[in-house]
Amino acid sequence: MQVALKQLVVSPGHQLLIKDVSWQMYEQILDDFGESRSSRINYSKGILEIMAPLPEHEDDKAIIGDFVKVILEELDIEFRSLGSTTFKSKEMEGGKEPDDCFYIENEAKIRGKKRINLAVDPPPDLAREIDLTSRTKLDNYRRLRVKELWRFNGNKLEINLLRDGEYIESEISPSLGDLPLAKVIPEYLEKSKYEGRNATMKKFRNWVINEIKR
Repeated sequence: MQVALKQLVVSPGHQLLIKDVSWQMYEQILDDFGESRSSRINYSKGILEIMAPLPEHEDDKAIIGDFVKVILEELDIEFRSLGSTTFKSKEMEGGKEPDDCFYIENEAKIRGKKRINLAVDPPPDLAREIDLTSRTKLDNYRRLRVKELWRFNGNKLEINLLRDGEYIESEISPSLGDLPLAKVIPEYLEKSKYEGRNATMKKFRNWVINEIKR
């Protein structure tokens, strides 16, 4: 008896790795699972990864995403958030579903598009991963040429910038102005856990406005 992948249960906070998966098998698995699912499916050179996020993971993802939106709004920069859209390239042998992603510098190039094709479209300018149970590997993002990747492990926000084909760590995000985000965002995220989301957003927006005026 053959077991279908959809019959497998991945508990929240855990991952399932499957080796020797061809590109055709990966695309078929994406079709079989469909878009209405809570798990993330990633692919890298024959290895398929299925991950199920924790509730805390989703909380942190949402709040940090709102912080990014506040900054872009106050800087008056157009953007498009595409959440956990599947980005894949057969040529690069990689497929990735970030926890969240933003088109900022390249927003106009994909404005209004219902499907993103990396053969002709640029990758997102900023991708985010919440690494509460495992650490996101940089390989797929490097192959897909995502120029900025954030990784948050529950305490530290790591901002990685793609330079000459390799990621280097930075305290600031070039896409979001000269703000000390690696330090400040974890502080405001922690505030949200006891002050509430709305109260924290108001304080964070005021901080951004004051920093921009400097």
